[in-house]
Amino acid sequence: MSEHHVFMKEAVEEAKLGLAEGGIPIGSVLVIDGKIVGRGHNRRVQKGSAILHAEMDCLENAGRLSASDYQKSTLYSTLSPCDMCSGAALLY
Repeated sequence: MSEHHVFMKEAVEEAKLGLAEGGIPIGSVLVIDGKIVGRGHNRRVQKGSAILHAEMDCLENAGRLSASDYQKSTLYSTLSPCDMCSGAALLY
């Protein structure tokens, strides 16, 4: 199994967590040098938030990283990111 498949499976596990919480089943993981440094899932329903998409949750959970870390990172998501999440990923 390729490394990409492994990380996508982890994103799917995050999506399952969101579904188990009664939310929208979308998951995301942030990877640097083959290591998951952030995980997240959509929490819009659970938190009544317009912005807690899986990718935003993942980036927030990764904590503040250096610009060089973001440059070598890969963001995996179970759904194509919306404009807001794409913008956040590009910004960092």
